[in-house]
Amino acid sequence: MAMRRVAFHGRHLLSSPHLFRRHMNTEPMAALDRIRNSGLLKTQGLVGGKWIDSYDGKKIEVQNPATGDVIASVPCMGSKETTDAISSAYSTYSSWSKLTAAERSKALRNWYDLIIKHKDELALLITLEQGKPIKEALGEVNYGASFIEFFSEEAKRIYGDIIPAPLSDRRLLVLKQPVGVVGAITPWNFPLAMITRKVGPALACGCTVVVKPSEYTPLTALAAADLALQAGIPPGALNIVMGNAPEIGDALLKSTQVRKITFTGSTAVGKKLMEGSASTVKKVSLELGGNAPCIVFDDADIDVAVKGSLAAKFRNSGQTCVCANRILVQEGIYEEFAKAFVKAVQGVQVGNGLVEGTSQGPLINEAAVQKVEKFVNDATSKGANVILGGRRHSLGKTFYEPTVVSNVNRDMLLFKDEVFGPVAPLVPFKTEEDAISMANDTNAGLAAYVFTKSIPRSWRVSEALEYGLVGVNEGIISTEVAPFGGVKQSGLGREGSKYGMDEYLEVKYVCMGNLKET
Repeated sequence: MAMRRVAFHGRHLLSSPHLFRRHMNTEPMAALDRIRNSGLLKTQGLVGGKWIDSYDGKKIEVQNPATGDVIASVPCMGSKETTDAISSAYSTYSSWSKLTAAERSKALRNWYDLIIKHKDELALLITLEQGKPIKEALGEVNYGASFIEFFSEEAKRIYGDIIPAPLSDRRLLVLKQPVGVVGAITPWNFPLAMITRKVGPALACGCTVVVKPSEYTPLTALAAADLALQAGIPPGALNIVMGNAPEIGDALLKSTQVRKITFTGSTAVGKKLMEGSASTVKKVSLELGGNAPCIVFDDADIDVAVKGSLAAKFRNSGQTCVCANRILVQEGIYEEFAKAFVKAVQGVQVGNGLVEGTSQGPLINEAAVQKVEKFVNDATSKGANVILGGRRHSLGKTFYEPTVVSNVNRDMLLFKDEVFGPVAPLVPFKTEEDAISMANDTNAGLAAYVFTKSIPRSWRVSEALEYGLVGVNEGIISTEVAPFGGVKQSGLGREGSKYGMDEYLEVKYVCMGNLKET
């Protein structure tokens, strides 16, 4: 019997509110059955358009972080499978890059349409293997799909130049051409969007790609790749290998056929990839760790600042590179803001992401919880106060209470490093100059947030902050139409927007001489 669709939180999910609740109460097995019935539960790697197991038969178990249950097993691949994937991408590059921009655009648009058609199943898959609430997962699917739509359009706008020549018998041309085979290494916190943000512009430019998704969240990547094949993106243009990260990474770095590496993840790993790319002089894009300050000035609208800070901090359980890692509050409103912020955080509902109303899911694994505990213990041992939360959640597993810590200072790990969890440190400051100094006191430079009613101050502070992204009176700033990326040790290059296309293009200068008639 065909199911009717209804809106839930502004998006479509299941057939009715009643069936939605019943589905979510039966939770993971029902969700997995729906994904399996859609044909999107893929458990093999993709090389040259063929679904394959690892050559030695080794497997990786993919777990649901909310329950600890095994969702599926996927191949544990290594250098041999990656080498074959590179060869496939290299062979396909010659034909894919020669298609017209309109032809590539059409295939990408078809992929976008299929992602949207299957957004419910993809969202369920993200929640199952990553843990984020279903509403957030649906948001990620729409966000991830937006990159494919945007870059399908940008494929037709790769323009060159004609430069006025210094001599009358010459014509100087500038062409933009695809860089070649791309190795893309993506993280677990956005298992769809971090792939589409890289693969979309790569394919639009005429490149082919070998993707290595996180071993924690490979199923979303495989489902997306299957939809790409269905959309008409040719076999070999998009390959997926997962498993032994050092072996896969080394194969991508050593290959002379791979001309670009794009990576989202930790700064430490990014440095290794940058170093490893030197031997073959690859083009490199790195979106690395952050330590985002969220500055709340005395003249801020408290309600706007609380709402924006809450969104910037607790989205995805605090597991994003642009999460507000330090909330700097001016002394004049420190107590008022802290009180309002704690009240708002108390409304965060922790639970399995498949349960309606959940706004914070689990952390990805036990190591993530232990890191959060280490940071909180370090802060309290140095004089900070936990005013809300501060413990593992009673749900067990990898759930952690939404936490607010007051009177944090520069000597604490919560100030110096990225906690990557649902912990909001409150740091008092006196002057605008103090806030800017504290905000910039880090090697990271990805995202920053400012809350103020003063337009002159918003300009001054935005320009003074050493960050690639700045949100003013807004906590959610990522969009496909704007450039995303950091400065200092938060990375190189930009993703999204028209600027993201340049990362996958080489500029070629052509001088045409002897044009006089003889």
